[in-house]
Amino acid sequence: MTPALRIDTHNSPIVAVHTTSGRGFTPEEVASRCVEKLLYVSDSAPKEIRDQALAYKAHIEKIIAYYMKEAISSHVTTVYNALNDAGRPDLAELIRRL
Repeated sequence: MTPALRIDTHNSPIVAVHTTSGRGFTPEEVASRCVEKLLYVSDSAPKEIRDQALAYKAHIEKIIAYYMKEAISSHVTTVYNALNDAGRPDLAELIRRL
């Protein structure tokens, strides 16, 4: 029997290309890519199990995106403080507005 939820390392390509135009990736986009690497939901799993696994996968994706946003915010604060400490409050303010 194929498990409904498993770590999928054998069927995933080693390299994948993702692009954007005129911007970087959003935390939600990166979280989606992350959860695709972390969790695999089998098409052959019983419907109830598959539905539960897909709901879990969607929940994990939201958690990853949330903490990525927290990390980004923390990093912006670190850069802001470093620029202020270096005597560049003008640049610090530009960074803060991001």
